[in-house]
Amino acid sequence: MTPYFDPYDADRPLMMKCSCGRDHTVGDHQQEMSAQGATIELKRRSETTEFQEYSNQFVEASLMKALFPHDAVRRNFLRAVGKGTAMAAISSVLPIASLQAMAQERRALEKTNLNIGFIPITCATPLIMADPLGFYKKEGLTVSLQKTAGWALIRDKMINREYDATHFLSPMPLAISMGLGSNATPMNVATIQNINGQAITMSIRHKDNRDPKNWKGFKFGIPFDYSMHNFLLRYFLAENGLNPDTDVQLRVVPPPEMVANLRAGNIDGFLGPDPFNQRAVFEEVGYLHTLTKDLWNGHPCCAFGTSTEFIQQNPNTFIALFRSVLTAAAMARDPSNRPLIAKVISPAQYLNQPEVVLQQVLTGRYADGLGSIKNVPDRADFDPMPWQSMAVWMLTQMKRWGYIKEDINYKQIAERVFLITDARKHMKDLGHKFEDGPAYKKHTIMGKEFDPAKPEEYARSFAIRRS
Repeated sequence: MTPYFDPYDADRPLMMKCSCGRDHTVGDHQQEMSAQGATIELKRRSETTEFQEYSNQFVEASLMKALFPHDAVRRNFLRAVGKGTAMAAISSVLPIASLQAMAQERRALEKTNLNIGFIPITCATPLIMADPLGFYKKEGLTVSLQKTAGWALIRDKMINREYDATHFLSPMPLAISMGLGSNATPMNVATIQNINGQAITMSIRHKDNRDPKNWKGFKFGIPFDYSMHNFLLRYFLAENGLNPDTDVQLRVVPPPEMVANLRAGNIDGFLGPDPFNQRAVFEEVGYLHTLTKDLWNGHPCCAFGTSTEFIQQNPNTFIALFRSVLTAAAMARDPSNRPLIAKVISPAQYLNQPEVVLQQVLTGRYADGLGSIKNVPDRADFDPMPWQSMAVWMLTQMKRWGYIKEDINYKQIAERVFLITDARKHMKDLGHKFEDGPAYKKHTIMGKEFDPAKPEEYARSFAIRRS
């Protein structure tokens, strides 16, 4: 039996090779078998609910397009007789089963074998679950999910074209497109992967020091400079009278290493992604001080995206990817699916975490590390809409903290990077519910309203700022 150490899970002890021949313990083997069962159940649900609705709408639209290839003729016909009458008339004279096959023909994909990067955190749930549930395959894609050690590596592999698409921190495509911290390379956000789902986790040794006004001199971990974690933590500290540049230390720590650093005393706390907040509780080294939903309920965190070049060269492939991830997000939004999703994404090739930890994160019923059980159903959610007002807020924080030094056109950058029009179109085509309205809506962060129509005024409105 061969001992090994998993570099993506530094908190787990040295383990022995399972008798099945793979590098995991007997417990992990049982966990994977349970996850396989959950995958089968989720596939069944998808085929009888979301996919049934999607298929019916897609077939109807495709039938009309096949019979009336000219848009103007098709629109005039539908306007004259109505959709219901049109479908009834078609059904009375043509064999629907034969037309279904014709209607579901797709444009040829420019590229079918894709490498997609991800960090092993729950924020990547839709992108990950689309693989075992077969959503990529349904769109004609063969996807290899590439577990990646950190965000700088994600950035570099996208710039070097080693990845076709990736799990991003939602501010990253803005920064990369502008050449902040790297060569300027146009990137796009297709969907937001998750909303909420983060927390400020403090070392258990600070359980009696919960007032952030007393945290001067503390060291905090963040996953990356261009992250919602960095911007939300800075906002939180500043609102409590601490200058994040001078009163505390902020250290970039890859998410899989956060719990180990908390245990070792290298940091006093972190604002990071799950499951590592809950894992700190599970390991009895930390407690959950503040959920980020209590700072900004509905805030974006991670995103799914790719380079503008990839979209231009592979438009049909991009649409297929878009649809796959949107379908997964629709399933992840349903709270009744969350326990099964926890099983699906827990195995070693994905998050490599105890299922009980993921269930607490995804269902919102969790231990807080201080002896209480909380019930917060919207602790994490998966609304995929890439609101351009969210992008503007991120840009204001980059300006506030000196990452952006020159004057910029906030709206122009947001619209170039965040593809909200595409998201709405594909969600509508798939029959998924989505919030309509202007791409620039107001948000409330820690009780203060953000108006995206006045970004520069907002960025300069704070007493504590670098710029």
